[in-house]
Amino acid sequence: MQTSAAYPSAARIRLNKLLTYISKPQNAILLILGIILTVTTLAPMFSIAIDTVTVHIGSVDSARTGLTEGYTLYNWSDLFTGRLAKTNLWTPLLNSVLLSVWACFGSILYGGIFAYLVTRTNLKFKKYLSSIFIFPYIMPQWTLAVVWKNMFDSRLVSGTSDGIFAGILGITMPEWWCQGLFPAAVVLSLHYAPFAYILIGGIFRNMDANLEEAATILNTPRIKTFARITLPMVRPAILSTILLVFSSAMGSYPVPHYMKLETLCTKYVGMSANRAGEASILAVIMMLFGIAILLINQKTTGGRKSFTTVTGKSGQASVVNLGKVGKYAIAILFVLLTLATGIVPILTFALETFLPNPGDYSFLSSGLSGLTTKWWITAENITENGMYGQTGILYNSTIWNAFGGSVFVALCCALLSGTIGLLVGYCVSKNRRSKWAAYVNSMAFLPYLMPSLAVGVAFFIFGSSMGIYNTFLLLILAGTVKYIPFASRSALNSMMQLSGEIEEAAIIQNVPWHKRMLRIIIPIQKSAIISGYLLPFMTCIRELTLFMLLCSQTKIITTMLDYFDEMGLYAFSSGINLMLIVLILICNAVVNKLTGASLDKGIGGN
Repeated sequence: MQTSAAYPSAARIRLNKLLTYISKPQNAILLILGIILTVTTLAPMFSIAIDTVTVHIGSVDSARTGLTEGYTLYNWSDLFTGRLAKTNLWTPLLNSVLLSVWACFGSILYGGIFAYLVTRTNLKFKKYLSSIFIFPYIMPQWTLAVVWKNMFDSRLVSGTSDGIFAGILGITMPEWWCQGLFPAAVVLSLHYAPFAYILIGGIFRNMDANLEEAATILNTPRIKTFARITLPMVRPAILSTILLVFSSAMGSYPVPHYMKLETLCTKYVGMSANRAGEASILAVIMMLFGIAILLINQKTTGGRKSFTTVTGKSGQASVVNLGKVGKYAIAILFVLLTLATGIVPILTFALETFLPNPGDYSFLSSGLSGLTTKWWITAENITENGMYGQTGILYNSTIWNAFGGSVFVALCCALLSGTIGLLVGYCVSKNRRSKWAAYVNSMAFLPYLMPSLAVGVAFFIFGSSMGIYNTFLLLILAGTVKYIPFASRSALNSMMQLSGEIEEAAIIQNVPWHKRMLRIIIPIQKSAIISGYLLPFMTCIRELTLFMLLCSQTKIITTMLDYFDEMGLYAFSSGINLMLIVLILICNAVVNKLTGASLDKGIGGN
């Protein structure tokens, strides 16, 4: 007769299943990453939720309730129903939504049309146009906003100085053109148009031409073919662009700030001192938009709908003939547009640093003879024009220390987020049917859909409670969590393309997991993987919205640029802008030359 000891207990069976599960490296890594991502993503969000009901000494909630500690719902009731509810909540919320909607519409219209022309027509100068078109995304977000001000601002609108149109041409643009929703929407549309170009262009480029050819044989009008066949096939890319651009525009601070548009982001900055709890509620609202976008994304991509665009037949897409005149005329139009959005900003920032009175372009009406290099090469303190004793840019140790700090943070964020993203992509692709893998993938992607300022606020509150405010550690932690989606999406897409037989052959030969990764997986997909490191570095080096609350203004170069701009030291802020743009372009060119990886091949981690 056998005893009960001969049969394993239920606990023993579960333990054996767990040990068997984690014996596979991808499962063990996925388990660890899931725990880490849950803590690093949800802990800051929980901190900001608690902050909305916490009493803040010196803030309006403490003054009105008489409390000095504890919790209160006053912040919620006052923000939604108080005397200043329209000013502090409803108007900024409406502006944020309108800005995001118009940015989506503009970026898809401009980027989608460009993608179609480059991939499906005989347009001339395609290689040049494709390279220059992504410049607005490579450059810092506020670049085009500053250029817009430099071009169209006037004393009648801003009360400070004349831009190029008013100072040189004598043309004064109306206020709605210079400030507010319209210029902010235009600038963000131009900035995010590369999203649409990369996502939509990728589908156009690989689209099977069978259906279009069949429609042509049946004498279907081209416009009807485009509306009924072509457009539905790129619908997933259009939806992805809408989700990415909407969330990014919702969290934009620099563009509304420069364009003097009151949004949730700018209102948060204005309210954070005297209404800290209510400001945290604004950040929670922005986070809710991010969560809603994630749910919509899962709903639309998680079904059984098929949007197959690559098949084994007729892989060559039909090319639309624009005509002998049309292919040159349209190309010249886009050459002028890309010059205005890609090259002119660099030239204007360079020019700004040589003006004797930066920001005032009326000086140029009398010629270029009075340009100066003092803002670059003056070794002693400059005391004129309220320069606050700053030395020239090339001799300014504060600027170079901040520049070094930005490079250090960007490198750390790139290494950490790139490595974690690579592991997430690998493990999720190996466990694509697992619910845990889907959860980890969602946790890795959620920070990207969160507005940058909301993530920054969450880490500001979290870092303050942990005693790491104004440290590189907090900046690296926030940047890593925010940029993991870049690497994870890039790695996941590349890993899904690999056949399992490649790794299985190595497993049969008893090759350890780390050697399989270093000698087989990574070399095969090195271009996509390097993009997963390159994207966080390039994004981090020009990041302002995420970091502006986490450190002092001299810690990194973007916060220092914001400081100089607030103080009216436009020669220094323009010089820093120019340095950032040149650094990003050089790095992108070098990596593209050495590895073939480039920003234009992996924008948004897709």
